[in-house]
Amino acid sequence: MIVRDSNVDPEQVVEHANETLAEYQRMRNWFVWPEDDFPRTSTQKPRTNAVLQIVQARLGATPASQTGSSSLAELIARVKGQSAGAIGQASDLETDLNLSSLDRVELLGTLEDRYQVDLSETGFAAVKTVGDLERMLHGKLPSRVPYHYPAWVQRWPTTWVRLIAHYSLLRPAVFLLGWPRITGRENLNGLPGPVLVVCNHIDDVDVGFVQTALPARFRHRLATATGGEALEALRTPPPGRRLLGRLYDRVKWTLGVSLLNLFPLPREAGFRESFAFAGESVDRSYSILVFPEGRHTTDGKIAPFRAGVGLLANSLAIPIVPMRIDGLFEVKKAKKKFARSGRIKVKIGAPVRFPPDSAPHWIAAELQEVVENL
Repeated sequence: MIVRDSNVDPEQVVEHANETLAEYQRMRNWFVWPEDDFPRTSTQKPRTNAVLQIVQARLGATPASQTGSSSLAELIARVKGQSAGAIGQASDLETDLNLSSLDRVELLGTLEDRYQVDLSETGFAAVKTVGDLERMLHGKLPSRVPYHYPAWVQRWPTTWVRLIAHYSLLRPAVFLLGWPRITGRENLNGLPGPVLVVCNHIDDVDVGFVQTALPARFRHRLATATGGEALEALRTPPPGRRLLGRLYDRVKWTLGVSLLNLFPLPREAGFRESFAFAGESVDRSYSILVFPEGRHTTDGKIAPFRAGVGLLANSLAIPIVPMRIDGLFEVKKAKKKFARSGRIKVKIGAPVRFPPDSAPHWIAAELQEVVENL
């Protein structure tokens, strides 16, 4: 494919290039593009599918389907490492194809590269079947409410309000619930921020125990990733909810994001926006707290870490501080509201790093092992 300069003979360009190429590398056919540039996406990537269709039309070839279910099946099969034969339009991405959050991220990137389009991650969350995916590529899926990333919570005066609330509300609440016995804080001596903190997940109060255990330089500049779908439901309640309920939900959202510095980490889609916000927070010298299990434990054991923490670790490339909370599940199981001082333990492990571009699943498994062994 050649974008021609009016002063250059394309045939001479090809002949000159072939003189420097091995026999098997030489160009035997070429096509002169009729415009000054290729059609491009909003991010300035050439739209190779549009280019191919125009070339095929000019050459009289039969255009191949660019968004047919067979092509989609092949792409999905490639992501999953399985045969495309059993993948049809009715195949459910989660129940039939077992696409994990990592698989969805990889599939989204693959689709953008294959079809040279910019896909909405929040719209991708609405995709349930292969047929939905095909309709999305044709622009027929309804748009969804986007996730909100409140950068204002990391600026004055909210930072001062959060500092006051920590010592007047959160810290006394942790003291009443059960002041934890903290070990391993010496592992953070001399460690500059920001860091990525990973911890097991027992209850909503875990954030308070983590903040209590961390030194002040990390505690007061800590952004916490939380379930994106639940957080957005508070920010944008469903239309059927009554006015007072909507106001109550919005107040809960405002208090959560401002006093705890919460930001959404969706389970299904929207990861890149979330990772981008985490990166921006790190640039503002904020550490990031993540609970890689993605849910509270139901039996006291640590559930498998989601591969998303591996993607985040690769994206941020900062030291990772493992932490573990013990004793809280027993208090919760006994339905007690308070525990004696020291009954709940918070352990801080030595910071770890991983080589760049390590496999996300491997990072998640390694971090889980580190936290389990604390």
